Amino acid sequence: MKSFDAIVIGTGQAGPYLTSRLAGAGLKVAVIERQLFGGTCVNTGCIPTKAMVASAYAAHMARRAADFGVKVPDGISVDMRRVKSRKDEISGASRTGVESWLRGMANCTVFQGHARFESAHEVRVGDEVLRAERVFINVGGRSLMAQIAGLETIPYLNNSSMMGVDYLPGHLIVVGGSYIGLEFGQMFRRFGSRVTILEMSPRLIPREDEDVSQAVREIVEAEGIDVRTNSKCIEFAREGDAIRARAECDGNTPEVTGTHVLLAAGRRPNTDDLGLEHAGVAMDTRGYIQVDDELRTSVPGIWALGDCNGKGAFTHTAYNDGEIVAANLLDGDTRRVSDRIMAYNLYIDPPLGRVGMSETEVRKSGRRALIATRPMSKVGRAVEKGESQGFMKVLVDAETKQFLGASILGVGGDEVIHCILDMMYAKAPYTVMQRAMHIHPTVSELLPTMLGELRPLE
Repeated sequence: MKSFDAIVIGTGQAGPYLTSRLAGAGLKVAVIERQLFGGTCVNTGCIPTKAMVASAYAAHMARRAADFGVKVPDGISVDMRRVKSRKDEISGASRTGVESWLRGMANCTVFQGHARFESAHEVRVGDEVLRAERVFINVGGRSLMAQIAGLETIPYLNNSSMMGVDYLPGHLIVVGGSYIGLEFGQMFRRFGSRVTILEMSPRLIPREDEDVSQAVREIVEAEGIDVRTNSKCIEFAREGDAIRARAECDGNTPEVTGTHVLLAAGRRPNTDDLGLEHAGVAMDTRGYIQVDDELRTSVPGIWALGDCNGKGAFTHTAYNDGEIVAANLLDGDTRRVSDRIMAYNLYIDPPLGRVGMSETEVRKSGRRALIATRPMSKVGRAVEKGESQGFMKVLVDAETKQFLGASILGVGGDEVIHCILDMMYAKAPYTVMQRAMHIHPTVSELLPTMLGELRPLE
């Protein structure tokens, strides 16, 4: 048995940061990684997919070159092998960087293999047993296996196996019209595939406001993507080399015949094979580790960070988990999960930036609120760039004048949203931003203008 001051299981976004803080404080730390360093973000999530989104955007703009007065040779084509190799280069450099950082870190010992608890403070890795009074679980999540009739009869892809695709699917059927499905759907449509998206709910990205869902649908349909909502009776079957999908229960909607299927219908935590029962760590019915506001589990001395705790399924929430734990343990700075304001982006083009409450949530709360909206067609920067799809929406508390939330669907929306986010953290009244002089020409410059047009939410 080897003894350490702390064990960190998993090298996603929370793990390496927390390890560096613990090791920097002089603690002897063991880090366990069973497969690829860097977790989902580095290997199958943010970094590789956004590299592919960039390639898809380049193809899209090349086809639109004439709109900008630019002549290009006829027959724009996409080299999928080069798309993949570029993605691999970017992702690989990040993965290698994480591994090198950890292996070269003072007071840190790296173990490779599958970790499994033998008790609350003992973790087995291969033939070795590691012991520590403090254990930090950062094991992430994976694609959820959808319960679909006929799925066992066909080959299919998920967000991880899509990273190995170096060819152009003839017709990609995407199961799931939310964040992952929409990103991959638009991406491969721009590469040149036919794309059909099957969504069980009445609309795309059902957690968003209805006007946002409708605008996103219009954006992707304008690019030739076939969107089929209310697909509650999905069933697959082989048809020679093709795959046939039935989507609706009434049988009146034509079946879809495609070449490839992507399952993008949710995620699940990687907690089922950790031996958590031997440690006594409590989980909910979906397998997420239950934690308190400072990310402590039901067992003293064990914390859970990142996607496996159900407190946020994003790189930034995972990293923030690491900051919260480090602050409480090492800095004497009380930080809590409940202190943070939920914010995220949907990386279709144009992107959707989201922060705080949606309009639907504000209405349900019953509070007096103000709202302002502006179409991107009335944002000079968007018009100049030839990317005027989408709109901006801001919600404010009528009494405190503080921001409640915002949806920015449009060019630069993934960056502009931080203007609202920072004001919310500052708990500043909207009048501070309204009176600010923003730079022209930008998308952000219209935020003060919008705030001068606030009206009661009725």
